[in-house]
Amino acid sequence: MCLAIPSKVVAIDKETNTATLETLGVTRVASLDLMQEPVSVGEFVLLHVGFVMSKIDTESAELSLAAYQEMIAAMELEERESRGMD
Repeated sequence: MCLAIPSKVVAIDKETNTATLETLGVTRVASLDLMQEPVSVGEFVLLHVGFVMSKIDTESAELSLAAYQEMIAAMELEERESRGMD
């Protein structure tokens, strides 16, 4: 199973055909080589293993990111409980 992460485009480097993306506070650079259509700053895209795979609408991206945040919070709580910290 593959997992693609919704990410917001914050910058584009046309010379290297890459985009700087922000996901849950983390910034990374990804290749645009697999994209058939142009990508613009401010749009959401799906990121998988360093490549932008496709665009995603804002509402879907925000719902997915909220789900990721819920999973992260649950995992952090479980970790704290297993260490007797909560």
